Amino acid sequence: MDLEIRHLRVVCAIAEAGSLTRAAAALRMTQPGLSAQLRRIETLLGGALFDRRRAGATPTPLGELVLSRALAVLPGVDQLLADTDRAVRRATAPTRLRIGSVGAPLLGHLLLAVRELLPDAEVTARCQYAPAPLLDDLGAGRLEAAVLGDHPGQEPPPRDGVLLHPLVTEPVFALLPATHPLAGQDEVGLARLADEDWAAPRPDSDRTREYWSSVFTLADRHPRIPYEAEGRQLIEIVRAGLAVSLCQATFIEVPGVAVRPLTGNPLWYRHVLAWHRDGPLARHGGTILRRVRDGYLATCADSSVYRRWRERHPGAAQPLV
Repeated sequence: MDLEIRHLRVVCAIAEAGSLTRAAAALRMTQPGLSAQLRRIETLLGGALFDRRRAGATPTPLGELVLSRALAVLPGVDQLLADTDRAVRRATAPTRLRIGSVGAPLLGHLLLAVRELLPDAEVTARCQYAPAPLLDDLGAGRLEAAVLGDHPGQEPPPRDGVLLHPLVTEPVFALLPATHPLAGQDEVGLARLADEDWAAPRPDSDRTREYWSSVFTLADRHPRIPYEAEGRQLIEIVRAGLAVSLCQATFIEVPGVAVRPLTGNPLWYRHVLAWHRDGPLARHGGTILRRVRDGYLATCADSSVYRRWRERHPGAAQPLV
């Protein structure tokens, strides 16, 4: 029998667990089976690797030598296996592409771009409000790409292997009931909304609520927020005339609500595309960015309020691609 990588992993597992019983559970083996394998490894190496006592297993001097060499070798082997796996995945046409997104208008454009570039792949999508879990999933290989978003001062920390591509930073607008007195104005001062009842997202890992609060704090204002809601529920609360809120500039007005720019543009939101540098979409990155940019500009044209704002602010909120 020749010494194999799996034998070194067994030795390390026993040393880490401190007993054959715990090591067998960690390796999903039976304790007798692990004991028999350890005896074969010790026979191959010419001596006992562990002193087995009732209190557990401790490495012998020979075991310490084997452990030191195994701990030096195994990280390189693991890296080799990871590198070859990525190389094979890069060279192989993907059969499934998993896309994640926060609540943003770019998801549809990203899905269309991916389907056009890789028509034989199955494309799936899932959405959630906070970007941090999506970044974790990208880094762990559970997603191939994601639409993310953040606010000034809240840029996400880097994740190993994940490439972030900021697309555009746009202003945040006021979301009002259509019957609100300020809905008849071209723009609304944030201070004039501070005394209203507000609907806002819960203070969670999305950090939107935290950003809104920080801007009000700078103005020494602390609005009442009796309604915690997101998405459709937030819109319905505003539509009912119960509260005011904020929204992305690309939000298209629906009956019962009015979208208005904020005077002085005190709040901003950044749209970001992300994928893994070793993932199947990395080679198509430039094309994907251009197609999503074109889709974003089309969305801007569909929003009459945002379109007029962009006409009054040429050069602002321009895509970076």
